[in-house]
Amino acid sequence: MSADTLPLGRLQRWMQAVIVHPGTVEQGVHASGARRLVPGSRVGDLVRPSWSLRPVERIGIYHGMYRLRMVDALGTDYPALRHFLGEETFRDLVRAYVGAHPSRSYTLNRLGDHLPGFIRRWGGRVPARAFCHDLARLELAVSEVFDGEETASLTDAEVRTVPPEAWERAILRPVAAFQRLTLGTNAAAYLETVREDRNEHPRPRRQRSSVAVYRRRFAVYHLSLSRAADELLGDLTAGTPLGKALARAIRVRRPPREQDLFRWFRDWVSEGLFRSVEFAPSV
Repeated sequence: MSADTLPLGRLQRWMQAVIVHPGTVEQGVHASGARRLVPGSRVGDLVRPSWSLRPVERIGIYHGMYRLRMVDALGTDYPALRHFLGEETFRDLVRAYVGAHPSRSYTLNRLGDHLPGFIRRWGGRVPARAFCHDLARLELAVSEVFDGEETASLTDAEVRTVPPEAWERAILRPVAAFQRLTLGTNAAAYLETVREDRNEHPRPRRQRSSVAVYRRRFAVYHLSLSRAADELLGDLTAGTPLGKALARAIRVRRPPREQDLFRWFRDWVSEGLFRSVEFAPSV
C-alpha cells in the first residue's frame, strides 16, 4: 500500500477521519473509522517522515491546524460568547462541539448552526449555561440574518399610496432577513456591549426579553422589544391584518398607549422590517 496505489477517495476519507478526530492524532490514526480505511501500522506507507517528524507527527500538523481553524471560525460567528467564556473555555467548547458536529461542507458558514443546542447538553463546565444558550441563539440569528435572502424594504412612497381606510385590512410581509427571538436572560444587552467594544458588561441575570434581528443596508441590527411590542410585531409578521393586530394589542390588562403603537409601527417601517403590503378581503 502506498499513496500512489491507494484510491484517491479512500485516501481523502482516511485523512479526514484522522484530522477531525476529537482526540490526539495518534488516537485518530487508530480509531475505527480511520483504521477501516488504512491500518494504523501502515501510516508510514502513505506519509513519509521528515528529518525531524515521524509520519504521524506530520499528519498531526493538520490535525492541530483543524482545531485552530474551527476555533477561529466559530469565534467569528460567536464573538460575544467567546468574550464571555474566555479563550480556554471557549476552545474546550469548540473542540467538543466539532467532535460531535464536524464540518461536512466546503464552507464553514453554517458550522455553528447546532452550537446553541449543544451548549444545553454539553457535559463540560459552562458558567451561566442558560445565559450562554441565549447568547448563542442570538448570535446564530445574527449569522443567519446576515446570510439571508436580500429583499427590498417597503418604501415611504409605497406607504403613502395606501388609502387611510385600507390600513385596517393591510397585511405586512416581513423582509426575508428578519427573525424574532424570546430570551430568558439579558444576553441581548451583553451582545450590545461587546459589539460596541465597551469596557463594562452586564452580569448575566434572568430577564425575559424579546429581540428583533434584521439586516438593513448590509449591516445586521437587533432591536429590543417590550412584551406588548413583541406581541404586536409577532402578529403582523405572521400575517394578521393591521386592524385585527391593533385590536388584540389593546385588549390586555395594561394596553400600550396609542402613541406608542403608532411610534412602533413607524419605527418598524423606517427600519425596513417589512417588504410589501397586501390586503385582506373586505368583509
